[in-house]
Amino acid sequence: QVQLVESGGGLVQPGGLLRLSCAASGFTFSNSAMSWYRQAPGKQREVVATISSADTSTNYLDSVKGRFTISRDNAKNTVYLQMNSLKPEDTAVYFCYARLTPGGSWGQGTQVTVSS
Repeated sequence: QVQLVESGGGLVQPGGLLRLSCAASGFTFSNSAMSWYRQAPGKQREVVATISSADTSTNYLDSVKGRFTISRDNAKNTVYLQMNSLKPEDTAVYFCYARLTPGGSWGQGTQVTVSS
């Protein structure tokens, strides 16, 4: 059974930082590209960052480039999202997503709130 468990969300002031983690199990993690998505109230879910299975390539939403970094540790079956210089518009529920074949799997999400 595929499981994705996010952690690391919380309340942070503008300009602050957070590191999200997503612990994966139930599939061959090292074979799967992984993504972080986010969904703000009243908005569609959007992909924030993606990392390839071999950790050789990454892609980012334009608005987070230079501030967020996605990484993975295949030995720990974990994907991370380092978020620096956070802005109020980064406030959302952040979801981990495993790109499986076929289909994919979502975590339950973790709330990130950026506010003074």
